[in-house]
Amino acid sequence: MTTHEAQPDFTLLPDLALRTLGGAVIWANDETFAEKENLIRPGLAVYRPATFGNKGQVYDGWETRRRREPGRDEAIVRLGVPGVIRGVVIDTAWFTGNFPPEVSVEALAVQGYPPAAEIAERTDWLTLLSRTKVNGDARNPFEVHSERRFTHVRLTIYPDGGVARLRVHGEARPDPALLGTGPVDLAALENGGMAIDCSNRFYSSPQNLLFPGVARVMGEGWETARRRDDANDWVQVRLAGEGAVAVAVVDTSCFLGNSPGAAALTGTTGTGESVELLPRTPLQPDTRHQFPIAATAPVTEVRLDIYPDGGLARLRVHGTLTARALAGIEAAWRRT
Repeated sequence: MTTHEAQPDFTLLPDLALRTLGGAVIWANDETFAEKENLIRPGLAVYRPATFGNKGQVYDGWETRRRREPGRDEAIVRLGVPGVIRGVVIDTAWFTGNFPPEVSVEALAVQGYPPAAEIAERTDWLTLLSRTKVNGDARNPFEVHSERRFTHVRLTIYPDGGVARLRVHGEARPDPALLGTGPVDLAALENGGMAIDCSNRFYSSPQNLLFPGVARVMGEGWETARRRDDANDWVQVRLAGEGAVAVAVVDTSCFLGNSPGAAALTGTTGTGESVELLPRTPLQPDTRHQFPIAATAPVTEVRLDIYPDGGLARLRVHGTLTARALAGIEAAWRRT
């Protein structure tokens, strides 16, 4: 499979459409050869030659029939986490003689949970990517320049063919009405948290730490390479907003011989001051550690240090947003 040599920076942001974040492919006009749901599966598409089913060669992607008349095919994805989209990747992995030569991407903000057929009939879609050429068997990245918040995207292929994955990278924009009702996980992607930097992402992305639910395997967490020096690995997380932290959860589930030996958590206030939330504390393998936090100063970011390296399944930072943070989230909501 061919790839671009350097992926744009937006691909380091969370994939808001990912199935493991709650995304769903709610509608497609055709999926004769391969199911639409494959578009948002985690991980790279795989291919096994000479694996034929009742519909022909089995593809890990979405594939439509061959058109014998002018037209186009479409699939609609409900984002698992609504937000501002910074870029999309149209991945045509393994589709060589059957990829669509051109694609476009549109987006929509929907209130509530209307039926898929109703969303498909909407006419107020906003174009994020105009009709453009793509390569076969390649990741095709495209930056998006919009500050609007979206809940759904529509992928259109011209005239037909197969797409392995659709990645929709961006930043969460949660509904402030859902954040002001009490304590929340300030680090959760769905609440607006995001990993903004880390020391190492050799095996997997640090964004995985902030996903909902439990990690089922090591690959659904964050794991670093083995260190051969005296330093340690770390990840910096921007919280949903300024908040007072009450409980931190450092989860090493699924990590046995490669869990960190210890961890520490440090907060950063809005004025740049450091606040110790959790001193360096020993960790056990395959364990969901819950730590009460005594510090009362509100923080906007947290840094998790692990010693010396290894893997974690999840990081939870439960707390309450300040009135100032809620006002800022409400202002951002109105702008989008």
